[in-house]
Amino acid sequence: MHSHSIRESQEACFHGCFSAPSLSFSDTPKPTFKSINTVAASHYDFDAATAASLFPNTQFTNHESLPSLSDALSRFTTAYPLYSHTHEIDQIRAQHYFHLSLYNHVCFDYIGLGLFSYSQQQIPSSTPSSSPTLSPNSLQFPFFDISYKPTSLHSQILNRGKGSEFESRIKKRIMDFLNLSETDYHMVFTANRESAFKLLAESYPFQSKSSLLTVYDYNSEGVRVMIDNSQKRGAQVMSAKFSWPSLRIHPKKLTNLIVGKGKKKRKRGLFVFPLQSRMTGRRYSYHWMSLAQENGWHVLLDACALGPKDMDSLGLSLFRPDFLICSFFKVFGENPSGFGCLFIKRSSASVLEASTTARSSLGIVTLVPANNLSQLPTDDSDNHPETQEKSKLNELERVEHGDASEPHMEQPFSSEIEELDKPIDLLKHGNTETNTTGTGKKSSEINCEYLDHADSLGLTIITSRARHLTNWLVNALINLRHPYPEQGLPLVRIYGPKIKFNRGPALAFNVFDWKGEKVEPVLVQKLGDRSNISISCGFLHNIWFSDKYEEEKESVLETRNLETTEEASKRRKERVDMGITVVTAAVGFLVNFEDIYRLWGFIAQFLDADFVVKERWRYTTLNQKTIEV
Repeated sequence: MHSHSIRESQEACFHGCFSAPSLSFSDTPKPTFKSINTVAASHYDFDAATAASLFPNTQFTNHESLPSLSDALSRFTTAYPLYSHTHEIDQIRAQHYFHLSLYNHVCFDYIGLGLFSYSQQQIPSSTPSSSPTLSPNSLQFPFFDISYKPTSLHSQILNRGKGSEFESRIKKRIMDFLNLSETDYHMVFTANRESAFKLLAESYPFQSKSSLLTVYDYNSEGVRVMIDNSQKRGAQVMSAKFSWPSLRIHPKKLTNLIVGKGKKKRKRGLFVFPLQSRMTGRRYSYHWMSLAQENGWHVLLDACALGPKDMDSLGLSLFRPDFLICSFFKVFGENPSGFGCLFIKRSSASVLEASTTARSSLGIVTLVPANNLSQLPTDDSDNHPETQEKSKLNELERVEHGDASEPHMEQPFSSEIEELDKPIDLLKHGNTETNTTGTGKKSSEINCEYLDHADSLGLTIITSRARHLTNWLVNALINLRHPYPEQGLPLVRIYGPKIKFNRGPALAFNVFDWKGEKVEPVLVQKLGDRSNISISCGFLHNIWFSDKYEEEKESVLETRNLETTEEASKRRKERVDMGITVVTAAVGFLVNFEDIYRLWGFIAQFLDADFVVKERWRYTTLNQKTIEV
């Protein structure tokens, strides 16, 4: 057992430091047979360790038969000794995100990056050994406010995006974190990730019959907005296909779309690529970006599904996309409002055009110090009329459920919690020549503790932890089986990669009852919320079935109406999409073993044939109304 893990440790740095996909080029020197065997052995050892991390050859048919948390953790740490190297993350969580344990809430419902830690909203307790005392009043500390800018993307770039010193400091901190240079990229703040996709779609020259090619195995609200807007302007829209049941990219079909083989020659346009699926965890090769660039496509990298420090990986240092989109929220698990970021490569900016529709969409925003941050330095740009009116539109506060790109938690705080005088100001400011933060940074910089923590940990530790936790969870779910009939049906079906060394920290699955009928994902999500476990629902699509699996197609796929409003239905004929509604869970870098154990235990309760009926009855009894599903 230990020898397997030791060899894994030896290989982890070289083969596991970069969580993003490997490079794959036809002109790249092929590795030697010895190096292939070494990598294969490392991955085999990891698979063996994963199998041993839970009681081997054991299937669990009753939720009461699961091993205790302590027993499961003991086997987990024995199988994965490298996990102990990530203990610093547990310390950061306990000190700066203590609300996750204090309020017993588990978050698997977000993909995105936070800016500030939870502790930045609190005044430390006088007792060093205890968590800071919480106050309902202190929880509203907003750090900054957002105001819409009535301008187009083209105008914003021409104006060089000039803003206040406050906004410039946040911009610099984010670009440093993403390993992007201000000399190479423009950065534009948007209301959210959906607005970033829309702005780019409105400004890209699709009216010249340029093509839009997307690579998504799931329905993304942001990408759907881009598709709708680009089609209105004359774009030819194409999508990659994903082979059933692995949900890998169908290489021949995508190559033909990129290269333009076939009878119809299409004008190159925008290639939208996410590097990994934020639902299934399937990772894709950088080769596709390179192939697109070689064939005259502009490349948009959707970085919203990437984890902390993934932008430091080797591939992204070599291949700089023309455009990049990501999203940030304020505090993990609390106050999820934030903003999106659209990055435009300066050498590619000329392709964008002035657009009146972009001006009316109110997608571009500016960041301004909130009222109770008036002590922060500002400049005259904050007195401009467009930044005077603070927009309170619901768009800024809502979570994009279809993409789960921001966290969503209800306020769990009780009025019985002791109130404090005022929130602590951890946005450092002052004389840059004399004052410094505890990390030695000049105090004029914005102290974004979430980003600081990720920087201090680095890519290797974050990736290693996510790899161990995600694969253990996959293994644990696979081992849940219904007790009847004699050869019990599996409780869970996982879509895409299963136990895999180089899979992403997300999984898509469905729960099935003892008769083999799917439990509706939205019901699983609602029952999870009741157990303080936040998971999401999604829709897998663009699935291709070979002749071998053609018989499964009818029983697997569902029909989904793409039109969401009556007005949209009037504009054109009703459109439908074929795919699979699924439950999704994302393993963020602050997730610990207890979190995934709790998710496993919750899903295991569906082994009880009467679990859903009991929960409906309990909900009705407690709330005097029926559950809404």
